[in-house]
Amino acid sequence: MFILVFIISLLLYGGLVYYIGWRGLHWLRPESSSRRFTILYSLVVLLAASSFIVGRMTGLTFINIIGAYWMACFYLLLLLVPLAHVTVILLRLTRLPRHGTQKWAGFITLGLLIFFMAYGSFNAFSPVVRDYEIQIEKGSSSLDSLHIVMAADMHFGLLSGKSHAERFVEKTNELNPDLILLPGDLFDDDVQPFLDQEIDKVLSKLHAPMGIYASLGNHDRHDGTMMELIEALEQGGITVLYDETVDVQGDFTLIGRKDRIDRERLPLNLLTKNINTEKPVILIDHQPYELNVAQQEGIDLMVSGHTHRGQIFPGNLLTDAIYENDWGHIQKEQMHSIVTSGFGFWGPPIRIGTRSEIVSIGIEFE
Repeated sequence: MFILVFIISLLLYGGLVYYIGWRGLHWLRPESSSRRFTILYSLVVLLAASSFIVGRMTGLTFINIIGAYWMACFYLLLLLVPLAHVTVILLRLTRLPRHGTQKWAGFITLGLLIFFMAYGSFNAFSPVVRDYEIQIEKGSSSLDSLHIVMAADMHFGLLSGKSHAERFVEKTNELNPDLILLPGDLFDDDVQPFLDQEIDKVLSKLHAPMGIYASLGNHDRHDGTMMELIEALEQGGITVLYDETVDVQGDFTLIGRKDRIDRERLPLNLLTKNINTEKPVILIDHQPYELNVAQQEGIDLMVSGHTHRGQIFPGNLLTDAIYENDWGHIQKEQMHSIVTSGFGFWGPPIRIGTRSEIVSIGIEFE
């Protein structure tokens, strides 16, 4: 079954690449093309189209970078090229010269591609701070309020690299949090670029008096063991909660879950079985599923990522249809769910309709 789906997906991808390449060839040489030019053009398109797959298979840095930017261009061209094609067909019904309309459609498409690539890169690498203020009807004698900074989906690796990590540390520390929570996808499928760039040393500069805690996501994996990933994070002073609970200074309980795709993930009721739910309970869970279960188990705040809010429009329409809360804050009785669109990105290094972000959560206890 998997092989059949892979073949169908590959054929569909190949067909779309052929269509985009064919329209590009018509724009570059609308009347006639020499055989040599056509072969060279086809070879360039073929190499670009295969770079993402080849890069993931081989791990070659240069090919991976080309593949990531190709996927950004490919996604945008899937939206722009059909629009330009239809426009050219409609303009044939007018007296405008066919050659001229096709040329201008090509130039406008190229201009829009460059604009959206620049705009999307700005959104991806220029994070903003989202502020939320919530109230929890619990507390302790020593805790009236709590300031949490939360971020997820950094996907630290080749493109979301050391400079982006330094940006994250600088902006997070500027917020002066009591507690930092990182709900998953800190790696981009492989721990090696993270270690090669010494991102663990960058993250070690994060500061929060009540600690820095993380859960792992679906991209936090590689060819080695899970403990190697956990050790890489803990070298940077981050405590990974891997289906574990921790009492923080006797004021509240943190629960960090394994990712939803982990077959050994424990049910939430086993993790909450021996904790004191009369004090605040905060859940770190990468994927924002089963909000009703979290509410029933006495969770007061659940922080998540994973959705990227679709990352590139119209992906947000899909995530909004899949998740009860795909971005932002909702409340279900006593439980608050806050989902971030993410600090980094996966695949195409652009964001359109979304923005790289860090979340600041102010909690008042009653």
